[in-house]
Amino acid sequence: METTTYIHVNEQVLKTIDEKMPPEEELQDLAELFKVFGDGTRLKILYVLLSSEMCVYDIAAVLGMSQSAISHQLRVLKQMDLVKNRRDGKTIFYSLADDHIVTILSQGLDHIEE
Repeated sequence: METTTYIHVNEQVLKTIDEKMPPEEELQDLAELFKVFGDGTRLKILYVLLSSEMCVYDIAAVLGMSQSAISHQLRVLKQMDLVKNRRDGKTIFYSLADDHIVTILSQGLDHIEE
């Protein structure tokens, strides 16, 4: 015979959680953002751009990768608003989109180094 255990749920706690929980769409967007950080090549590119604004050619040279591979990853990073670009003549230079990216990388590294 199976016994059922009933747990009393604190209604105030549930209300507080419900008020703090972001909308489903925002949670999905956040999950997509974290997926982007789940790729080693993209992380390397972000770390390169922490130091300096660079063009695809220079990023590829620093990382020892093809320009097409770097371009592909930059496109993903740009779609997620993690990098921005500017044109100078025929050359496009990439940089981090804002200081939030620096914070995310820094806190992530701090977390794994604990």
